[in-house]
Amino acid sequence: MAAVEPLDFLVVAPHPDDAELGMGGTIAKMSAEGFRIGILDLTSGEPTPHGSESIRRAETIQATEPLSIAWRGNAGLPNRKLVHTLEARELVASYFRVLRPRWIFAPYWQDAHPDHVAATDMIEAARFWAKLSKTEMPGERFHPERVYHYFCIHLRLAIQPDWIVDISDFWDAKLASISAYHSQFVLGRPTEPPTMLERLETESAHWGNLIGRRYGEPFATKEPLALHSLRDLL
Repeated sequence: MAAVEPLDFLVVAPHPDDAELGMGGTIAKMSAEGFRIGILDLTSGEPTPHGSESIRRAETIQATEPLSIAWRGNAGLPNRKLVHTLEARELVASYFRVLRPRWIFAPYWQDAHPDHVAATDMIEAARFWAKLSKTEMPGERFHPERVYHYFCIHLRLAIQPDWIVDISDFWDAKLASISAYHSQFVLGRPTEPPTMLERLETESAHWGNLIGRRYGEPFATKEPLALHSLRDLL
């Protein structure tokens, strides 16, 4: 795991495409504003009905381009069998120590997909472990300031986000990134409207409408938000 310049924030995703679905517009927006952003995919996302390891790797490379991020990696943990073990926790904590992100973004803690639930438990525990001393983990001890949560869920939840990011100017980047996962969101999907991508646009428009903008992405936090000034509010 090669050392890199510290990141401003790291998005941790159970599978390639979860980061793009949940907060691709925000990632592109923050990149354009000069933040150093990374994505850590925990698994390859395979097997799936129309994908393969090589297809998914190529799609991930293509999906990353519109986001203009500083770093992307894969932890190599098993898809469909993601479990919060001590070994997996130590691996994720090692990434935190090497990448040194100020903020971590993890999936929302409620989900029907066991991989997503396991990922969030693992991420929150790894945040604590990353600051341990007298350990064989690489890098210096480090504690990310905050863990925030994006929504990429498999439950029909009437969610109440803690804040919504205006991604209107970065909708095209989000759509291009998600569309790169052709094997996941086009092949084998219903072609009658609304398609999966049309539903995604409707959802993003709903969140945008709540803040008086065209498109938005929702987020949640277990810890209080801090503002330097009310000027930070729309």
